[in-house]
Amino acid sequence: MCGIAGFTHHERAAHGDTIRRITASIAHRGPDQQGFFESPNISLGAVRLKVIDLNDGDQPLTSDDGDTVIVFNGEIYNYMALRRELENRGHKFRTRCDTETLLAGFREWDTECFSKFRGMFAVALWSESRRRLVLARDRLGIKPLYYSVRGNNLYFGSELKALFFHPELPRNIDLAALSSFLSLNYVPGPSTLVDGMRKLPPGHWLEWHQGVVTTQPWWQIRMQPRTWSEAEALEELAERLRAAVSESLVSDVPMGVWLSGGLDSSTILHFAAAQNSAPLKTFSVSFNGRRFDESRWFREVADCYGTDHHELDLNEKLDLAGAFEKIIWHCDEPSADAGAVPVWFLAQMTRRHATVALSGEGMDELMAGYVTYRADAYAAAMRRTPIALRRTLLWTARLLPVSNEKIGFEYKLKRFLSGSLLPPLEAHFHWNGSLEWQQKVALLGTERYYNMPNLGAHLGLKRLSRPALNDWLALDQKYYLPDNILTKCDRMSMAHSVEVRPPLLDHRLVEFTASLPPKMKLRGARTKVLLRDLMKAGLPPSILRKPKEGFDIPVHEWLRGALKPFLLEVLSKRNVQECGIFRPVAVEHLLREHLEGRQNLGYSLWGLMTVTQWMKTFKIHADAEEAPRTESEWARINTVA
Repeated sequence: MCGIAGFTHHERAAHGDTIRRITASIAHRGPDQQGFFESPNISLGAVRLKVIDLNDGDQPLTSDDGDTVIVFNGEIYNYMALRRELENRGHKFRTRCDTETLLAGFREWDTECFSKFRGMFAVALWSESRRRLVLARDRLGIKPLYYSVRGNNLYFGSELKALFFHPELPRNIDLAALSSFLSLNYVPGPSTLVDGMRKLPPGHWLEWHQGVVTTQPWWQIRMQPRTWSEAEALEELAERLRAAVSESLVSDVPMGVWLSGGLDSSTILHFAAAQNSAPLKTFSVSFNGRRFDESRWFREVADCYGTDHHELDLNEKLDLAGAFEKIIWHCDEPSADAGAVPVWFLAQMTRRHATVALSGEGMDELMAGYVTYRADAYAAAMRRTPIALRRTLLWTARLLPVSNEKIGFEYKLKRFLSGSLLPPLEAHFHWNGSLEWQQKVALLGTERYYNMPNLGAHLGLKRLSRPALNDWLALDQKYYLPDNILTKCDRMSMAHSVEVRPPLLDHRLVEFTASLPPKMKLRGARTKVLLRDLMKAGLPPSILRKPKEGFDIPVHEWLRGALKPFLLEVLSKRNVQECGIFRPVAVEHLLREHLEGRQNLGYSLWGLMTVTQWMKTFKIHADAEEAPRTESEWARINTVA
C-alpha cells in the first residue's frame, strides 16, 4: 500500500523541492520507503507501505528500457497469474511485487490492462518518449485518486493534500459541492469541496498527452437481474465469497480482521478462518454499558473461531477533541460521517499488532443492508396518502420529546415523515442526509445552490418516476460507497499506516449481486436475504438475528456532553466569521436548538464543525483573491499529524 503524487511541467522549470514537499505530505500512507522520478516534463513521488515483497519493489519503478515509469497505490490479487502470462509473452521481471506486473501489463496491453487486474488500485504511468501520462482507479473506488488541470498541466495525488501543497494551485471552496456536502454529509464525485480539484471516478482512466486531457470509463456497474434458483445462487455466492477472501489473505506482514459482530465482518472471518490453520487476529471497538454496544456479538464470533482478539472501549475519557483535529488533517476532503472516530481508534489499535486488516465494507450497498432501502419502499406506499395527512403526521411527530440515543425512534420517524414529502430521488438522499433546504438557506443566505432538486441535477441524475430497489443500490454504489464509506476507511486506516482490504468488493462478487433479483436482497424487513440464508450453517444464530447498528458514535449525546466545549470552540462566532461561508446567527440558532434539547442536530453540527475546522486548517478560501499559505505556515500545520 502506498501514496502517489505528481505533476507535469515545463521542461525549463525546477521542481525538485515541490515534489519532495508534496510527497512528504502523504508520508503516513507509506512510511517504509519514499522515492522520486524527475524528467524535463514530469515529477513523480511515491511513499510505500511494504506488504508484498519486502526487499524489492521500491517506487517509482522504471521499465528496463527506462521509458515507462509507474507509481502505484493498492494491491493486485491476481498478479502472479498475470505475471506468468506476461513472461510467456517475453517480459522479464526483477522483483516479485505486483507493481512490476502492473507496469509490464500496461506496456503489453496499454489501457486494456486495467480490466485484467483484480484488486484495489490507483496508479499513474508515464511514457517518457510519448510525453504521455495515464492515471487509473479501481472499479469500485477503493483507492482514492485526485487531480487538477491548470493550463496545460496535470496535477494528481492520493489525497487532496498532495494538491494543496503545490504552490500553483489555488484553494477556493466550490459552493455547489458545499451544497451537496451540507445535504449528504459528503461530496459526491467527481467534485470535491475545492474548486478545480476533482476525483477520478471509480472504474475510469485519464490520459494527459502533451497538454490534452481525456477520461474514459473502463468498467461500470450494470444492474441486470437474471433468473436464479435459490440453490444455484447460494452455491455461486459461496464460491465468490471464498475466492474473494482467499485472494485478500496474501501478505508478507501480519494481518487480521476488523470484527463488528455484524453479518458482513463475521462472514469474512468465517471464510478466512477456513483457509488458515493458525488463529487469526481480530480487532473491535466497544461501547461498554451502552444500548448500541456490540461487544456481546463480536466476542461470541471471536470465541467461535478461536481468534487472537483485541478490542478497545470507545468512551468519553479518550482524547476525542484531539482525535477530531487529527481526523480533519488526515481526511483533507471533509466528511461529516462521525463514524470516522471509531475507525480512527480501531486503526490505531490495529497498527500495534498488524499491518493489514480485512474489513466488511460494501455488502450493505450490494445486498440492501441499510434501513434506508426499506424506507424507500415504505415511502412509496406512504405517498399514496394525502399530502395534508403526511404534513399533519410530521407536525405531530415534531412534538415528541427529543431522545439522546445515537439514532432514536423519534429521530428516524421525523426523518421518514419529512422524506415522504419529497420526490423519491430527493427522499433517498434525505434518509442519510443532514441539513434540510430551509436550514441551508438560513446558513448560507441564498437559495442559489442549495435545494435538493439541484443536487440531483448537479449529479447528472434523471428524476426516477417509479424507482426500484436496484436503482437505489446502483446509486449508492456509485456515490455513497466510494465517496463516503470507502473514503472514510482509507483515510483513517492510512493515517496509521494500516492497509485495509474489503474482500466483499471483489468485482466478481459485485457483478454477481447485480445479477440477483431484488427478492434475494430485500424481502419485507429482511435484508441481505441470500447472504443470511447462506450463513445459517456457518454463523451463530444470534449474529443472523442481530439488528444492524451503524458503526458510529453517539454524536447527539457527546456534543451535549464531553464534546460540548470543543463544539462551542470550533463553532464560535469568531471562527465562523473567519471561515466566511456560514452566517453566524444561523449557526448560533442550530447550536441552541441542539444544546437545549429541542432538536437532535448532532450530525448537522458535526458537518459544520468539520467544514469550519477544515477551512481553517488548510486555509480554504471563500474569497478567490486570498493568497496561498506561506512555507512556514505549511510547516507548522504539518506538525498536527
